[in-house]
Amino acid sequence: MNIDRMEFNAWMERVMQRFDLLTQRIRDNEQRHSSIDGEELLDNQDVLQMLKISPRSLQRYRSAGKLAYYTISGKLYYKLSDIHQFIRESFHSPVRLPRDAK
Repeated sequence: MNIDRMEFNAWMERVMQRFDLLTQRIRDNEQRHSSIDGEELLDNQDVLQMLKISPRSLQRYRSAGKLAYYTISGKLYYKLSDIHQFIRESFHSPVRLPRDAK
């Protein structure tokens, strides 16, 4: 079976257009699932890496009500703004020791 070069190039162009279409659909789907009310959502792995904590620590923060979370289709998600708020609340002011009088 012989296919001339022009026919092959036209066929490859259609294949590449289909890949571009599929890529865009995947990106749209990811955007739809990774944001709510225009705000970025993070899953457990994202939060674990961001905070550099263990899965058990993350579970403790959820159980203690220190970190808000949302369950969507059985999977846990966190709003990025909630993570930033948690980080701000976790910071402690540095303790200043009184200087000795000389």
